[in-house]
Amino acid sequence: MFSVKSGVAALMLALLALSGCVSTQPLSSAAWLTPEPLAVPYRTELAIARLTEILQRAELSEEQSARLYYDRGVMYDSAGLRSLARLDFMRALRLKPDMADAYNFVGIHYTLSGNFDQAYEAFDSALELAPDYEYAYLNRGIALYYAGRADLAVPDFVRFLQLRPTDPYRVVWLFLAESDLSETAANERLTANISKLAADDWATNIPRFYQGELSEQQLLNSILDNLSGPQVLAERLCEVYFYLAKWHERQQRPEQAIEYYKKVLATNVYEFVEHRYARLEIARLRGDTLSGETDEFH
Repeated sequence: MFSVKSGVAALMLALLALSGCVSTQPLSSAAWLTPEPLAVPYRTELAIARLTEILQRAELSEEQSARLYYDRGVMYDSAGLRSLARLDFMRALRLKPDMADAYNFVGIHYTLSGNFDQAYEAFDSALELAPDYEYAYLNRGIALYYAGRADLAVPDFVRFLQLRPTDPYRVVWLFLAESDLSETAANERLTANISKLAADDWATNIPRFYQGELSEQQLLNSILDNLSGPQVLAERLCEVYFYLAKWHERQQRPEQAIEYYKKVLATNVYEFVEHRYARLEIARLRGDTLSGETDEFH
């Protein structure tokens, strides 16, 4: 377990140097646990501009255009421009209806807007086209989980975990779904699955926290373990705050859960699963009606 007291000042000064900041006073660990929103990378903005220019000016086949619309959609999505991403994914599918990747993204966006039946159809289409498309299992499981169908979500999460049993995040998603059905069975499977994880993988701390091996503060402190720079810090904060929020929700502390979800959103790590669904989680806790946006898909 990482100790903040050992060498943390040197680590923080190193991070200051990496981020181009100048300071003579090392920050406290609490300061590093406050998310600093990541900026959209310049290369992403440039890629969007170049893809747009090619789509507007080049003579392309339908298949080439579909691939470029899909690629631009991925770029838009990674920059948090969800509506523009949805439009491009649907353009890609109109030109190339057998694009499993595009169906997967369309399913994610249907899930985010609460259109679960359409989400299932999109993920089913992705898996019909590519039966080994592992992330379609994850995303269909998430859609079923948010629709209150944990019984159907569990098989998808099991399949997703079987494809990479050493992935801590897959262990956690299966636990979240199973715990809605049986706390006892979920905890038993969690213990068995943790035994297959690498002890030196930082992310293993998250399922260990759910198992009760770590306290909340210990999990937060572990974020600084072998940290390589501001990008990794933001990514770890995005992940940890999401799963802490889920834990507080399970402990009947919705206010604390919402605060953690807000911190997830503050990281701007748009392409992470945890960031994608943090706003949906806040809406669920507040009892808000999801937008149900569908115009972009027709």
